[in-house]
Amino acid sequence: MSTAVAPASARTHFFADTAVLTGRSLKHITRSLDTIITTTIMPIAFLLLFVFVFGGAIKSGSSNYTTYLLPGIMLITVASGVAYTSYRLFMDLQGGIFERFQSMPIARSSVLWAHVLTSVIANLVSVVVVILVALLMGFRSGASVGAWLAIGGILTVFTLALTWIAVIAGLSAKSVDGAGAFAYPLIFLPFISSAFVPTSTMPGPVRWFAEYQPVTSIVDSIRSLLTQQPVGGDLWIALAWCVGLLVIAYVVSMAIYRKRFS
Repeated sequence: MSTAVAPASARTHFFADTAVLTGRSLKHITRSLDTIITTTIMPIAFLLLFVFVFGGAIKSGSSNYTTYLLPGIMLITVASGVAYTSYRLFMDLQGGIFERFQSMPIARSSVLWAHVLTSVIANLVSVVVVILVALLMGFRSGASVGAWLAIGGILTVFTLALTWIAVIAGLSAKSVDGAGAFAYPLIFLPFISSAFVPTSTMPGPVRWFAEYQPVTSIVDSIRSLLTQQPVGGDLWIALAWCVGLLVIAYVVSMAIYRKRFS
């Protein structure tokens, strides 16, 4: 009997601790809304630049370039937002908060999960802001509720994967600049994908990389859902990439965390 109760008690302890620490982290976000505003400025700037400056010259094969562009901008929004997770995690480490948490009777992994869940919530809010701006720019979609839920699911798993990568950077960085620098390649990866132009317009080696890197399958899946087109195998490829990266990043993050605070 006691062996069955202990795991259940431990799970309850973990969820309760994670909820409390996530609330703490979210309060910091709500007290500094400039974080979300700053996160959305660059994606919105890209959206405005490509639609109103480059859009007339880009042949995307779509009558509405804003709709074509939006999935890639969503991913850029998430990639730029997770840099703040790495930064906040690094600052907590430098401030000694983790050491204080270690001396308290809380689940150890709940500290990291609080940062991760805060990242998911903040980044999804940023994505919603970007979608609202896109609506003002002419974006329209006849996607069903189910399609939007699928899009939300893809973005959530994608955000979780990138956030756990951000946790690795935050735990390993030696400086504030190093904590956020990891995000730059993630932000520019959509530029070498189908996010802005069809991959068929790219030269051989670039086209090969663009077609087989994870962002293209994710972008194509979201775009198909928005335009009510068959998703095909892109959805499963996108989910495989996201889940694979998530599992690897989580395992590495926890290994680094345990080694640092063992």
